[in-house]
Amino acid sequence: MFRKSLLSIALGVALFGLAACNGNDSSAPTPPSPTLASQYKNVIDRSGTPLQFRDFDSYSNLKYNPLLDLGAWHGFLLPASENEWGGFTGPMVIAEEYSLFFASELDKLTLSDESGRQYPLTAASKQEIYAIPGALIQRYEFDTFSLELELRYGDARTALIRTRLSNHTDAPLTLSLDWQGELLNQWDAKKTIAEQYPNWTRTISQSEQGVEFQFGELRSTWNIMQSGSASYRIDRTLASRTTLDEKGLGYRSEASLTLAAKGSEDVYTLQSYVHSSDEASHYQQSRQALLANPADYFDASIRRWEGYLERGLSNQGIAESERRIAVKAMETLNGNWRSPAGAILHDGVTPSNTARWFDGVWAWDSWKHAYAMAHFNPEVAKNNVRAMYDYQVQPNDPVRPQDAGMVIDAVFYNKLSDRGGDGGNWNERDTKPPLSAWAIWEIYSATRDKAFIAEMYPKLQAYHDWWYRARDNNHNGIIEYGATKHVEHNDEFGNITFKVQYANGVPAGLVLASCTSEGDGWYACAGMPLYQQVLSVGGYSEMDIGAQHGAGWESGMDNAARFGFIEQDQLQRYADKTYGGDLAKARQDWNVAFFENREDDGSLIGFSIDQESVELNAFLAKEKRILADMAELLGKADEASRYREGASQLAGYINGCLFDEASGFYYDRQIAQGDVADANGCVGKLLTARGRGPEGWSPLWAEVADKEKAARVREVMLNAQEFNTKVPLGTAALTNPAYDPNIYWRGRVWLDQFYFGVKGLENYGYRDDAQMLVNKLFSNAEGLAGSGPIRENYNPETGAMQGASNFSWSSAHLYMLYRNFLKKEG
Repeated sequence: MFRKSLLSIALGVALFGLAACNGNDSSAPTPPSPTLASQYKNVIDRSGTPLQFRDFDSYSNLKYNPLLDLGAWHGFLLPASENEWGGFTGPMVIAEEYSLFFASELDKLTLSDESGRQYPLTAASKQEIYAIPGALIQRYEFDTFSLELELRYGDARTALIRTRLSNHTDAPLTLSLDWQGELLNQWDAKKTIAEQYPNWTRTISQSEQGVEFQFGELRSTWNIMQSGSASYRIDRTLASRTTLDEKGLGYRSEASLTLAAKGSEDVYTLQSYVHSSDEASHYQQSRQALLANPADYFDASIRRWEGYLERGLSNQGIAESERRIAVKAMETLNGNWRSPAGAILHDGVTPSNTARWFDGVWAWDSWKHAYAMAHFNPEVAKNNVRAMYDYQVQPNDPVRPQDAGMVIDAVFYNKLSDRGGDGGNWNERDTKPPLSAWAIWEIYSATRDKAFIAEMYPKLQAYHDWWYRARDNNHNGIIEYGATKHVEHNDEFGNITFKVQYANGVPAGLVLASCTSEGDGWYACAGMPLYQQVLSVGGYSEMDIGAQHGAGWESGMDNAARFGFIEQDQLQRYADKTYGGDLAKARQDWNVAFFENREDDGSLIGFSIDQESVELNAFLAKEKRILADMAELLGKADEASRYREGASQLAGYINGCLFDEASGFYYDRQIAQGDVADANGCVGKLLTARGRGPEGWSPLWAEVADKEKAARVREVMLNAQEFNTKVPLGTAALTNPAYDPNIYWRGRVWLDQFYFGVKGLENYGYRDDAQMLVNKLFSNAEGLAGSGPIRENYNPETGAMQGASNFSWSSAHLYMLYRNFLKKEG
């Protein structure tokens, strides 16, 4: 049913002349001077016309790359075909934890004159459709007038579309403007919204200056989250007559505008998305200010982006293609910036707004984002750090007081049930590698904000101390990765839990009476003694240990070979090569054991994996030095001295106990309870059997490696049979038994590890080698030089893009590479 509203006409009349009184006069505007942003057209391909909520590629990324800015939770595209000209396609909406397309095109403009003559945009003598940093632009030239549409962001919940009409004639010109749009009704390629969520309500109504879409409550944990009061508003600064199609969730708004001879007028449209009525109230004043002075906010967006680019770029001696990659990185990081919402209390930068699982903030992702953004968007860099430290565990925490000081892995819009929420992505099973001090010190280096150091220093100390209390099972000062006390890791009595499968029956003498049979040979079990017995007896076909996943996640290298992850066919090949086909013996090299870490009173803190990590301890050594620098800055000389001494001792252990002379590389060291230190103070054995990975060059990045050992590591890194592939420095050497170019952390090239590698080489005087590897990356990583999005990782042998699109930490490290290896100063 259609209905008309006179209210919108009446309320809009007062706003009719608003554009003219906001810096627009009746004469033709002076052409703007070229901006720095205008030099970087279509750095990222932002075209696309979504046809369903979940318009995914093979990696579950949204197919298209929308523009988002200012921390907004909704974004837009350029029309992919002439059928959509006159509007910006989308929007894509981040429904608390998931990015989805809510419409194909929600606000398409068509034009006609007083006689009814239509002006199809395809008939324009000139058409331009492109993106620049911070804006989407369309321009259409007719004999009698021109139309320009430009989309920017006015605040953290509102996009501003400036519709500029310019009269080329010597007489007044009256034009009719007609906007139309509707919500999508298709969920994915197979189901409609009604089929997927038959009880979800979506309605449309009139607002004072336009239309409003309201979304009913929907709590689908792994697909879409709506509070019940989320809404999307379209408001205009020009009076319009609006007709609603309530059944089809569409609308049509009509208006007229008279342009003076040779005159120009601007009409502004505001498109706002809020998650809840509370958010709507919070942003109401901002939205009213935008309606009152849209041109001021529009100009502020232009100035803001000029500032980003002026601070972040250098044009001296840099190839255009390399500058464009730097701009792409900056655009990606700013596009993944989310303003506070739900449980996210400060501005944070998410890994990706187009990847299905990445609309939250993660710990070590945030440290990398902040390090890069310190140089062009430092306030967001600071807040990204704060967004994670907002949930640093306190001694009186109701859920995990035993982890006081820890920074949890991932913060999302919704907490989990044990903290009163109903989300699924929030994660407290682990933390992430200790790189926050590195990021915070870089922010200080870029801003000289001593107050920020004073704010963060005690928090860093508490986090640093947590590692030594919660992840040092034998108390020798050398830390292991591990997992927290958590329902996914242990039972209600604190016993470690695991699942084991026996394809050929349970071995004789092994009693699993306390386990629960789950069919197909699988048993769900609990208890450290039983787990150790299962490992000792062997004979199983597969095992799944929650704490193993937690420890892998804590390292950030989720399923790396060093944590015992290997495919069954790879394990068999390893057995054939190493043990004459004896799979049981081979499996012993890949088994992982765990230790229970306990308080003095015997209460469980969490678990450590049975290996001292080379890169974790290298990171901690670097952190000690940074803490020492901070302490000196804050006038704490005694603390500075203590941290420097600790860093020196740790470096000695890394070089004395975690380096293998035979292969010339650093490795983790496997330990067991009761191990006695040798004459050099080392315990256990080096995990050389699990091959080489990027952990081996971490001592070079952290600057704790002995010079002669760094030279040996360099040889391995530059060896074409190890790491020097088409796109070099993958996450497993070609010789690693678990290597596969398509496996997440067992072959693919991640740009953080690449950066640590080349920066490590530079630290030890091998700048030319590092530059050679950087040049290979920029030449061979698919899509970097074109307009495709920056990806999560890359195939080391082919250079093919892999994983999430529009990925922030890849962007952060590309920007670091630009500053360190490409940018010319002076």
